[in-house]
Amino acid sequence: MNKLIFAAAMALAAASSAQAAAIRGLANTGASAGLIDNNYQLNGKSSFVTANDAAFPFPHWSANSALSRWIMPTALQGESFNHTSPGTYTWHLGFDLSGFDVASAAFSGRFAADNTATAYLNGHAIGLTSGFGENDWRQLSANNFFVAGVNSLDFVVTNYAYGAGNPTGLRVEFSTSHVTAVPEPEAFAMLLAGLLLVGAAARRRQS
Repeated sequence: MNKLIFAAAMALAAASSAQAAAIRGLANTGASAGLIDNNYQLNGKSSFVTANDAAFPFPHWSANSALSRWIMPTALQGESFNHTSPGTYTWHLGFDLSGFDVASAAFSGRFAADNTATAYLNGHAIGLTSGFGENDWRQLSANNFFVAGVNSLDFVVTNYAYGAGNPTGLRVEFSTSHVTAVPEPEAFAMLLAGLLLVGAAARRRQS
């Protein structure tokens, strides 16, 4: 009986090493303190974070919160772009799933953009948003298209042409995420040993 209990404990230890965890690297825009967002890269450079909720483009943009803030191409809040033709801005967020079972990965959240944006996970479209006010948030979610190693989450923002007062920006909030770690070889060995001991104990009890 003691061996049976020990075997069960080893099997439980092996199983617990593969419990789900939050996906590291999925950061909300502007969540870290300061006016620079190093998580979201625009043309290989860090993004700038809006600071003054009382200045343009607020209140047209949804209000910043403790969870997320709007990010912009430049440090000048409300700077006007694309006066004569639409512009495209691709923000990139990378996260690493090395050592995790990508088939178990998933996340959900929401995003908004001025004017529109499509979200791509490793080149696959997973969401579309077309506004920047409080009622313009759209769902952002994925439960496939993940890859082993470094993953790319890209937000391709289109800013329509307008003569003046034409800022652009992106806002992203993740609400949930999870992924299961791949157990180390030692954990598999413990699980196998535990199952063998359980089977051997069961056969002895039947004989």
